[in-house]
This record gives sequence, C-alpha cells and structure tokens, in this order.
Amino acid sequence: MTLTMEYGAILVALGFIAGIINTLAGGGSNLTLPALMVMGMPADVANATNRVGVWLQCASGMAGFKRHDKLDTQDIWPVLVPSLIGGLLGALAAAWLPTSWVKPLLLGTLLAMTVVMLVKPTTLTPPPGTPIKKVKDTPSAWLGLCLAGFYGGFVQAGVGFVLLAALCGTLNYDLVRGNALKLACTLAFTTLSLLVFIADDLVHWLPGLLLAIGTMTGARVAVKFAISANPKTLKLFLFVMTLVGCIAAYAF
Repeated sequence: MTLTMEYGAILVALGFIAGIINTLAGGGSNLTLPALMVMGMPADVANATNRVGVWLQCASGMAGFKRHDKLDTQDIWPVLVPSLIGGLLGALAAAWLPTSWVKPLLLGTLLAMTVVMLVKPTTLTPPPGTPIKKVKDTPSAWLGLCLAGFYGGFVQAGVGFVLLAALCGTLNYDLVRGNALKLACTLAFTTLSLLVFIADDLVHWLPGLLLAIGTMTGARVAVKFAISANPKTLKLFLFVMTLVGCIAAYAF
C-alpha cells in the first residue's frame, strides 16, 4: 500500500466529514472504511486503522461537550456499565454467529429507527424540559443500553444511532447531551477493540492518524454546531443520516 499526498488529503477531508456525522448522529465510517480499502488495505486492517480516527474523534468531541457543560460526567459510569456488558455479549456473539447475520441486523435496526422517528419522533427527541431519568431507577434504560452495547459489539456500524435511541428514548436526554454520552460509550467500546487490534498488529498508524486529524477537527466543529443549533435542525440531521445509513447498509 502506497500513501500518496493526494490520498492523505482525501483521508483528512473524509475524516472531517465523518467526524461531524459521528458526533451529531452516526454512520461516518460508511465514508472512511471504503476510502481505506480503496487504498489497498484488507477489510480487517481498514477496520482496525479506522478506529484510530474514531477514538480520537470521541475524545475530542467529549472534551468539547464538557467545555460547554453539556457532558453529564456523573452519568458516564452508570451508562457505561450496561452498555459494556452488552458489548461483551455482542462480541462473543460475533465470534460464534455467522457473518451473514450482520447486514440484516444492521439494515433492520436502521429501518426500525427510521420508522420510529416518523411515527413517534418524541421517542428519540423528548420535548424540551422533560426530566432526565437515572439509569439505576429505570430498568428499561438498562435493557436499552445493554441492547445498544450488544449491537455495538456485534455490528459496530451505526452504533451511534442505537445509543441515541437508548439515551434519549429511555433516559430522556436531549440530543446534545445524548450525543455527548454517546461519545463516552463509543470511546469505551473503541478503546477495547483498538487495544486488540494493536496487539494483533493490524493498525496502520500514518493513515489512521491522518484520518484522526480530520475526525478531531470535524468533532470540534460539530460540537459548536450542536450547542447553537435549533433542536429541530439536529433532529432533521439525525433523520437524514439514518436514511443514509439504511441506503449504505443495503448497498454494501
């Protein structure tokens, strides 16, 4: 694999777009993974290298939300515990179940979310002023976060949408605070998987870090946009990205 100046610039640019998409919704890897494979990387190496950009994007986005006081730090661990338990179960399932299950699960999940957003939009975007629930007091939140974690461990692609459904749908976070906690969960998932990929020597660091320059910058821009944007605009963006995710899942 040869990394030219042109490919390097493309990785930074696509990383920037993916950083915005991942921070505000999900599915940015639909851009970056094909780009890495076009460069000549096998799918497993591209998947591993892509996690470098995802990890640093999550860290950058979390720092931005915290700086604007939109990251509920006291809720991070209660949210992480069930999602990581589900993630472990999902990873185990991925090791045992046939890969032919991945595409139907991905497409079915995204289509279900699209229908829910059309039929009952308050499920993902609770009305302003709705009290936030605590995980310990909400059994349905435990189930929702476990399922989101399972999906993330099994499929990974589009996990941001599922996490938002759990965080906003069961705990009543608005999309800004929900996205902040979503990044915390994704950072935790990605840390575990990236360590495994590094141990297996699957990460190509230069393309991964070029991608990360773009994703970190995109995350910073997305945080500023999320803080100042109208909630209806964020909801529309989430809906559009869900549709795009459906198309990408069907196409690939």
